[in-house]
Amino acid sequence: MTDILQELERRRSQARLGGGQRRIDAQHGRGKLTARERIELLVDEDSFEEFDMFVAHRSTDFGMEEDRPYGDGVVTGWGTINGRMVYVYSQDFTVFGGSLSETHAQKICKIMDMAMQNGAPVIGLNDSGGARIQEGVASLAGYAEVFQRNVMASGVVPQISVIMGPCAGGAVYSPAMTDFIFMVKDTSYMFVTGPDVVKTVTNEVVTAEELGGASTHTKKSSVADGAFEDDVEALAEIRRLFDFLPLNNRERAPTRPFFDDPARIEPSLDTLIPDNPNQPYDMKELIAKVADEGDFYEIQKDFAANILIGFIRIEGQTVGVVANQPMVLAGCLDIDSSRKAARFVRFCDAFEIPILTLVDVPGFLPGTGQEYGGVIKHGAKLLFAYGEATVPKVTVITRKAYGGAYDVMSSKHLRGDFNYAWPTAEIAVMGAKGAVEILYRSELGDTDKIAARTKDYEDRFANPFVAAEKGFIDEVIQPRSTRRRVARAFASLRGKRLTNPWKKHDNIPL
Repeated sequence: MTDILQELERRRSQARLGGGQRRIDAQHGRGKLTARERIELLVDEDSFEEFDMFVAHRSTDFGMEEDRPYGDGVVTGWGTINGRMVYVYSQDFTVFGGSLSETHAQKICKIMDMAMQNGAPVIGLNDSGGARIQEGVASLAGYAEVFQRNVMASGVVPQISVIMGPCAGGAVYSPAMTDFIFMVKDTSYMFVTGPDVVKTVTNEVVTAEELGGASTHTKKSSVADGAFEDDVEALAEIRRLFDFLPLNNRERAPTRPFFDDPARIEPSLDTLIPDNPNQPYDMKELIAKVADEGDFYEIQKDFAANILIGFIRIEGQTVGVVANQPMVLAGCLDIDSSRKAARFVRFCDAFEIPILTLVDVPGFLPGTGQEYGGVIKHGAKLLFAYGEATVPKVTVITRKAYGGAYDVMSSKHLRGDFNYAWPTAEIAVMGAKGAVEILYRSELGDTDKIAARTKDYEDRFANPFVAAEKGFIDEVIQPRSTRRRVARAFASLRGKRLTNPWKKHDNIPL
């Protein structure tokens, strides 16, 4: 018996070494942790239960039968994060560069199937050179098996991808279908075709970092939701994000202890809006003052900064926030911000996370660039997302809500539950200057008359009371009491039940 136990321990030690000490040292030399070290940091101490430690590939081409390391380049299993269950796979770059083989894919598929059956999220730590060339089409089939499970799991359990090394070719499509993608600066990159192929086909000379590094995907392409300095920070932040999310679409997000009075009054908010209607202010200040302990987990902060999205807690419960940011493009909606917010709203709706919308929007960004880029269709994505959402929706209009953008930003007409406005709100078809130039075109030469007309329009429409008279605004509230009113609104909506007409699925304007 002792011999058998010693043999088991010897094999486990061999499996834990992955591609061997030399390759582990090389991984550390690049500033990267190994697959197992990453899992240890991600899940609670001693909570990880590994599957398929002794799985080895079955390939016999190109002399592969001579080298069959245990685990086959991916560590899979389940553990807990702050006591809540999670399934994890972590690709091991020390084994064949983390390349995906048939058995490697089967290991990932096994835990994804289990996650679906048991209703727990999946976190993938990606560090792979792509498909294992020696296995040919078998490795491509493995990718497709993983993709199919990504599709089936979408909207059922949260899926988070962390890119912690290379992720190229077909490998990029699995993270692309997950709910959140995060990257590590300087050590990770994603692209469909690498720099060498790009140079051969298009004659463009580009580095891997420029083509698909963290900066590219967080600022330009919006493929990634955030980037972190190193592996340790990335895994700590994923733990923090995980705490905001439910385990699956049938459970609510966890309620965390809070030490912040829901009725807290914030007198400073009474002076947040500048006297000059064209002067910006930072919407993040309002978010922080509404949130429990001022804690805001922002998503995609480096892309389309004219809209803010992320998670806060109110009375210990997760709330998704969508807010116009007057500091950037005056808070206008455009193609990028519409796409960014629409995807976030749909995620919240899929997982029963209530949505708080903070509105200061002068309209859609004008220009040929926007129209040629399809702003109509992209703007419709956000409209569609809010309109189909059945979760509790609370909206606060702080200043401008003009034109179609007023409708799009979770208006009463899109089944908003509570629609509040500050006294500084201006709800109208358009701004006073533009409206007067259309209504009184014949008087444009007379400066005094136009000034009087503009003031008259402002007095009539640059306030929330016309909308309140029609019931489109439920209440005009004091800025200082925003947290209290929002907290009470969400508390009253905890039993909300709303269903959409039966359909196989909708046809969102993609």
